[in-house]
Amino acid sequence: MLVFGDRQRRVETTVLEADVQEALQRSAVSDFGLSRHAALVDAFIAAAKLVQGLADDAFHRSGCDLPDMVPVQAMDALMSLAAGVVTSWRSSFAEIPVPALARGWTGPHRKVCTRAAEGYSFYALYPEGYAEAAFRSGLPPQTRIIGIRSIGTGLAAIVAAALGAPAPWTVRPKGHPFRREIAVDRELSRAVMAERDHLFAVVDEGPGLSGSSFGAVIDWLEACGVERRRIHVFPGHAGDLGPQAHAAHRERWATLPRHVVSFEELVLQGANQAHRLSRWLEDLVGEPAAGALEDISGGAWRARRYRHEAYWPASNIQQERRKFLFSTGSETFLGRFVGLGESGAAALRRAVSLSQAGFTPPVLGLVHGFLVERWLDGEGLDASDAPASDTDRQDLIIRIADYLAFRACHLPASEDSGASLPELYEMAMRNAGLALGPEASGALAALLPEPECLPGLRRVATDNRLMLHEWIRLTGGALLKTDGVDHCAAHDLIGCQDVAWDIAGAAEELDLSPAEAEMLRTMVEHRTGWPIHRAILKTMRLCYLAFQLGASTLAAEFLGGKEADRLATAAHRYGTRLSNLLAQRLE
Repeated sequence: MLVFGDRQRRVETTVLEADVQEALQRSAVSDFGLSRHAALVDAFIAAAKLVQGLADDAFHRSGCDLPDMVPVQAMDALMSLAAGVVTSWRSSFAEIPVPALARGWTGPHRKVCTRAAEGYSFYALYPEGYAEAAFRSGLPPQTRIIGIRSIGTGLAAIVAAALGAPAPWTVRPKGHPFRREIAVDRELSRAVMAERDHLFAVVDEGPGLSGSSFGAVIDWLEACGVERRRIHVFPGHAGDLGPQAHAAHRERWATLPRHVVSFEELVLQGANQAHRLSRWLEDLVGEPAAGALEDISGGAWRARRYRHEAYWPASNIQQERRKFLFSTGSETFLGRFVGLGESGAAALRRAVSLSQAGFTPPVLGLVHGFLVERWLDGEGLDASDAPASDTDRQDLIIRIADYLAFRACHLPASEDSGASLPELYEMAMRNAGLALGPEASGALAALLPEPECLPGLRRVATDNRLMLHEWIRLTGGALLKTDGVDHCAAHDLIGCQDVAWDIAGAAEELDLSPAEAEMLRTMVEHRTGWPIHRAILKTMRLCYLAFQLGASTLAAEFLGGKEADRLATAAHRYGTRLSNLLAQRLE
């Protein structure tokens, strides 16, 4: 199934430099404490993205990885920022050096290709955890650190700074996600051979379904004569390789020293109170906690909204954001991870805009990756056994029309922030073919118009999840969207789309009749002043169903137990709707 995307952006190095300098300025003017530290981390993440872009640019030009992929001054700047993050964290934010970067530290200005660092953006992976893992590893300063690009660029710098080791090398695995390979220059291999009696540490997030990126790098080290006992790894979790791993890689992984400090160890249960999420939330809210944080991640939030587990909607719990409830006794707040660096800042901007317009819960702020909102108890629209009245249903359609029109008018998105129409078409035909058979893929291909025939597409920060359970009704009748901030920036290929994507999604998820769907389309069209062509809406509906079919199927295959059953049921529903739609249009 085609579900995930590896979105890349071509950006001027001057723009990335400005991001680093802006974050450094925020850090310099902030009071000592977490806010100053968080701004320094933002600068470090932006610099790591820039260095990654420079390294990939050099890789593209040479066709392989070299020992010195980027200008020395650029790597020095990244190492300086990494050392500052390490010092700040280890001093409990009492000592926060803000380095002054030399003019021209990135070298000649150019456009580079950058990639989102998934761990920072989606999975609450903190660079500080790699610093702690390095300190606990006992590895000597002579250790040779190798980062796996993208995110491994910065993480390797953090490990090197914590160990007092030289600046790391980085490599870029390429090829099929389950069979990654690396291409390195002979000079880099000779450098490894010359140091083969040293210890080596390979740094990255993951491993994921196959661990083939780690596997490719370690294969290369062993081919260069490095004994396995000299190889250490710094992964994002302490688990084994995923189900798609090569048998030899799986066997080797079990023998390698793994240095990991988990999210729980780092910010939930750490002995240092200054490092705890609960303290961060207390400082933001201005009141002490009345008890421990309540973890409602991984679908656990459903126990708060539903009287019985039998009513729970399906959830891909592996992809859910970290989220916690924090109570002061008089009020309850939700802290949800929305990302470090620019991804968190962008989520905050969207959240404030939607909250001030009255569509989502009130926002208190952003604290080192966690968006904090008031938790509002309300009845889920799918929780009642009684069918909604016609008036209630019409009110919901009007509310959704207002909501989608607001997003369309106030949350514009760049052209490279989501899948293109050809990419949506490829996804739809692939998923339909795999789930429903080759004939479904062919029927879908015949129905999808040429992209240039669809007029008037405008990319906005779409919601992308308009399921009924995402809405609650407060006492007094007000309808609120509970989670509308970051699905347009999720770890999938959809991203930001035309508002027609959300209209199609709402029509499917709310099971709107043709008349109701037309009412929603017309309302959004009138509120925005933009024409929303029916051809676009029909196309988006087909692609939406194919995406949800693929996402639910893939998640069900990966998970087990009751969750897999719920996801399989959802996949069957999407597949049936898509099959019926194809059959109707072929008659």
